Amino acid sequence: MNVARRWGPSVAVHLILGMVALVPLWLSMMLAADVLRAEPEGPSSDPAVTGSAPAWTPILVALWAVFLALWLPVGSRARPSVPGVSGRRYWAVGAALVLTPMVFSTALLVLVEG
Repeated sequence: MNVARRWGPSVAVHLILGMVALVPLWLSMMLAADVLRAEPEGPSSDPAVTGSAPAWTPILVALWAVFLALWLPVGSRARPSVPGVSGRRYWAVGAALVLTPMVFSTALLVLVEG
């Protein structure tokens, strides 16, 4: 019970921030798919594909900046004072917890859409 009381709020904070991170993570995935779909020979004739990566980039950078400006201070405040856990390990676990909602929602989407 003592471990859950110490780590529970930190885990909850990172999972909630993972829900917030769904937007920049999903848009990053869409941008990567858009760039990979582009034809290496030259520009595509599809107006939805042509020029969409440069238009998305400033929006994506702004979203990541806002998310990181929220995640870093909130994550620091939620860190429990446990003597045996290094900051590197805490932030690695925190990053994994932030990615958990994206992994779960992507897996759910793949299962539903097939």
